[in-house]
Amino acid sequence: MLNKTILLFSTILLLLSNINAQEEVVMEINGQAVTKSEFLQIYLKNNDAPKYDKASLDDYMELFTKFKLKVAEAEALGYDTVPKLKRELEGYRKQLALPYLIDSTENKAMVAQAYDRLRTEVRASHILIRLKPNAKAEDTAMAYNRLLGLRKRIIDGEEFEIVARSKNGTEGNAVDLGFFTAFQMLYSFEETAYTTEIGSVSMPFRTKFGYHILSVTDRRPAKGTMKSAHLMISSTSESSKEEQKSAERKINEIYALLQDSLTDEKWKNMVTKYSDDPSSSRKSGELPLFGSGTSQRMVPVFEDAAFSIQTDGAISKPIKTDYGYHIIRRLEWNDLRSFNDMKKELQKRVNKDERSKKTQDVFVTKLKAKYGFEEGEKQYLDWFVENLDSSFFVGNWTGDNLKIDNVLFTIGDSNYRQMDFSEHLRRTFRNGRGKSFQEIVDSQYKVWVKKGVLAYEESKLASKYPEYKALVQEYHDGIILYEVMSDKVWNKAVKDTIGLKAYYETQKSKYMWPDRIDATIYTCASADVSQSVYKMLKKKKNNSKVILGAINKESELNLDVKMNKYIQKATPFLKGRIFNKGRNEGYEFEDKFYVVVLNEVLPEMPKELKETKGAVISDYQNYLEKDWMKVLVEKYPITVYDNVLYNLGVDE
Repeated sequence: MLNKTILLFSTILLLLSNINAQEEVVMEINGQAVTKSEFLQIYLKNNDAPKYDKASLDDYMELFTKFKLKVAEAEALGYDTVPKLKRELEGYRKQLALPYLIDSTENKAMVAQAYDRLRTEVRASHILIRLKPNAKAEDTAMAYNRLLGLRKRIIDGEEFEIVARSKNGTEGNAVDLGFFTAFQMLYSFEETAYTTEIGSVSMPFRTKFGYHILSVTDRRPAKGTMKSAHLMISSTSESSKEEQKSAERKINEIYALLQDSLTDEKWKNMVTKYSDDPSSSRKSGELPLFGSGTSQRMVPVFEDAAFSIQTDGAISKPIKTDYGYHIIRRLEWNDLRSFNDMKKELQKRVNKDERSKKTQDVFVTKLKAKYGFEEGEKQYLDWFVENLDSSFFVGNWTGDNLKIDNVLFTIGDSNYRQMDFSEHLRRTFRNGRGKSFQEIVDSQYKVWVKKGVLAYEESKLASKYPEYKALVQEYHDGIILYEVMSDKVWNKAVKDTIGLKAYYETQKSKYMWPDRIDATIYTCASADVSQSVYKMLKKKKNNSKVILGAINKESELNLDVKMNKYIQKATPFLKGRIFNKGRNEGYEFEDKFYVVVLNEVLPEMPKELKETKGAVISDYQNYLEKDWMKVLVEKYPITVYDNVLYNLGVDE
């Protein structure tokens, strides 16, 4: 069967490229052929600057052989039949199919529209009445009419915000949404915002959150894309007045220090030391890209402050948000890229976005015409309206009392019958709450037909598009490879504690601590502070906590204390210095002052397993993999056809 599949795949490639010669085979593993085109496709995908010399090809072939051996073993062990992995592959397969299940003309128009909108930012306020997706018809009508009443009040002259905050207005939702652009809101919201004039109020419209009306308050040219970092001192509405004042004093102290000779290193150190944002403090405060062309938004006051910074590397004055006080640093600003530069990226985003549904509806209509879509008699669908009962709403209804399983629609050579629709209804019963049986049948039939038409086209993709088939195979191999590697190598190394310890004992000399010192380091803001610390250390009662409290009484920035074991030659401010046991006089290094209390000199010694467990596990995994590969090489015969391999670059 496999040989037939390879032959068919080869035949398609030959027809597409008008080549009459038989597809060449570059290697065989366990009797399974790998064609030249398959190998070349993967080779080019993994090499941005491919080389075709013997050494480069040999190196890659070695990696590829290991990959194929592991996949062969995974298949032999039945990993491709595991239900969980089959479901995972099916999910990826459907994602890969999406770009092939849209109308290209409509899709191009949506891409062009998205770029046009990226060039302009819209500011809007909205009122939302929340509704569940399966809300009852009367609740939907009530929400819609309620918003019509609010809209009339605004049109008649009342302020939008006053109406929104009134008893009948918004339910605790933000009113002013600030500026946004394409891809930063749900598409239905974006569509309404961009098609509503400044000062106008939209008609009520639906999103997955409920019904909205919105008012567009401003438009402006896109500000571009901002890469920034921040240093944040937390201060929320729940903080006490004293805590808020303390946070404000602290951010102002930090700002004053940053203004004095700001460098990348100084910024990094200050963020690491003082920022209360754990998600960014370890990355020098770096934040996700925001602005035009991104899906990321920041609160308006933050965006305004960031975009007002004139040069890369400069910082803003402290600003206040609901999260606390921020100092923003501009890392890089870029104007919106050209359409040609963004086209592929926009294509992907449109395909994943709600916009794709619009292009898909057009595509379904064309598929119906192409494959001769025909519907059965209306009475076959009416049967469901007549036979649904209250058991449907709790998921217990079935179509078992059908006497004849009639065809509801046909597409190509596939028939979709009443029992098929019955099963679809059973799975989607939760979407029917609050609706009449007629509404349920009508709406779910449309959904089911669309799914059926797309499924029919999807079943033909592998034969129509070789690149799609290759991608699905790549995901198949990747999924089972990950699982077999987890079981045979990665997880085994972690769970096999006895084997890990035995491996560590035989390799202990690889994991050594160099000479170290056990010390308490006092990092001081000035020479005066270091002198005060040195004097206080003379009295044994003055431990680090006492000294820290005394020195930092006026400012949190005066002193920092760390107790640790340090590799002296690898620590810049300790390197090359001689310390006596106990306290040592302060010294200056790179604008900081240090007082070192030497507790103990630690000679070279093996690291304990718990101190180097990560490195030992990594090495043990490599050891297990090498042993495993020896078994696979013996188990599965390998043949590489050098004459094909070394001629890969001739015609490329």
